[in-house]
Amino acid sequence: MLFSTTQSPLQWLYNPIFEFLQRILLDALASGPIPNHIAFITDGNRRYARRLGKPGYEGHQAGAAALGRMIEICLRLGVHSITVFTFSIDNFRRPPVEVDALMDSFKDHFHNLSQHGGLLEAYGVQLRVLGNISLLPQQVREAAKKAEEFSQDYDKAILNIMIAYTARDEMATAVQTVVRRTLDEKSSPDLITEEDIDRELYVTSVGNPWPVDILVRTSGVKRFSDFLLWQCSEDVQVHFIPVNWPDIGFSHIFQIILDYQRKIWSRRLLSPQ
Repeated sequence: MLFSTTQSPLQWLYNPIFEFLQRILLDALASGPIPNHIAFITDGNRRYARRLGKPGYEGHQAGAAALGRMIEICLRLGVHSITVFTFSIDNFRRPPVEVDALMDSFKDHFHNLSQHGGLLEAYGVQLRVLGNISLLPQQVREAAKKAEEFSQDYDKAILNIMIAYTARDEMATAVQTVVRRTLDEKSSPDLITEEDIDRELYVTSVGNPWPVDILVRTSGVKRFSDFLLWQCSEDVQVHFIPVNWPDIGFSHIFQIILDYQRKIWSRRLLSPQ
């Protein structure tokens, strides 16, 4: 379900009405230009928990539910690729208790994704878990690999989960790969191009052909936090929205896609025939 209301005696009535209205709006949006690739920085889980006086892990659980909602909305709109920043390498500096809880959450999330009848199977989505995976606990790596293998033959859309990731690490790894290959081939380093490095970045190295169209960050913080710094060029539409990640909902993504469509239509009207 894409929308949830607070519990009330009329819950049984509200939900079908809102579901119906959302489906109409999604169909209307889908008739216009849809971005191929949307990226999310899922910020604000801990702030959400603190605001409600709850422990941090409950904020992360609410964040996982919000992620499922956003992925489903994007897939129903026909977005081909979704990239989600879930855990930075820098986050390993957090208290061990919090990191351990997050790792357990990731393991459970990957396990749920690899179940028959789940989101990946329902929408034909191929999962890719990207980042410095060697830094993750073995059980998390195994759960991620199982989910990737479960979805490897799906081809309707791609879901990139960026975990143990920073853009600096990604770019350094890409450069190292290109330099090693150049040395192995006894080529001149002067022949290395931007395109060579771009092909070795995490998302493109696994065959994702779509550049990022939209980047969304929640919590109201206006920074990229070392996420997709190479990929976020002047053509990327950036949205900093003033809600914590667990609070993101249909209305936010609706406005973001509508703004994208306005810009596409304006560009088409202004471009020479």
